[in-house]
Amino acid sequence: MPTVKDLESLVEARTRELSALSTHLQELAEEEKSELARNLHDELGGLLTAAKMDLSWVQSRVTDPDLQERLAQLGSVLDEAMDLKRRVVEDLRPSLLDHFGLPTALRAYVDSACGKAGLRTALTLPEDDTPMPKDTAIALFRIVQEGVTNIIRHAGARSVTLRLAAESDAYRITLSDDGSGFDITDSGLSSSHGITGMRQRVRALGGQFDMESSPGSGTILRVGIPR
Repeated sequence: MPTVKDLESLVEARTRELSALSTHLQELAEEEKSELARNLHDELGGLLTAAKMDLSWVQSRVTDPDLQERLAQLGSVLDEAMDLKRRVVEDLRPSLLDHFGLPTALRAYVDSACGKAGLRTALTLPEDDTPMPKDTAIALFRIVQEGVTNIIRHAGARSVTLRLAAESDAYRITLSDDGSGFDITDSGLSSSHGITGMRQRVRALGGQFDMESSPGSGTILRVGIPR
């Protein structure tokens, strides 16, 4: 007959296994997103560029006004397709994150997403893009991405505040809004897939995850990941 201590040890072991599996799946998903983004950028981007060049060649040799109008419409469709490809690639793997660092990527993302949603932003980010481990950078970016998405979809907020600090012992992010907030004791909300995913990303890197919220008082998300 197993003792309480045996059962506790078993639960702890299974919890570690599930945590490790979740971390592995997140890492695998990021690798797949990165690979798909490269393929779309290189292969689909190449095809669309070739189509635009061929279209320009045809347009330069066609004089019929009706055909010119149809070709111009085709050019507009190709432009839309190229813009869609760019946005999909950026969602899969932000190029700014790889080339210019986390602060630049966060500023571009938050300004764009909140601007489209009509939200005011207040950003406090390091002036220089201090190099940080790739897994830390992508984890922090995805956490902010998930947090901002939740704000836009559910909070009914008017403004968003983001602070990133590279301190001596940790990278810290604070994301807050002035929206409707929610009851943090509601297990159904506090354990949603989005929040659970953010918490798991932080835990996998040995960091700290904290969320404060109450109805009518907005939400504050704090994350610290050791350097």
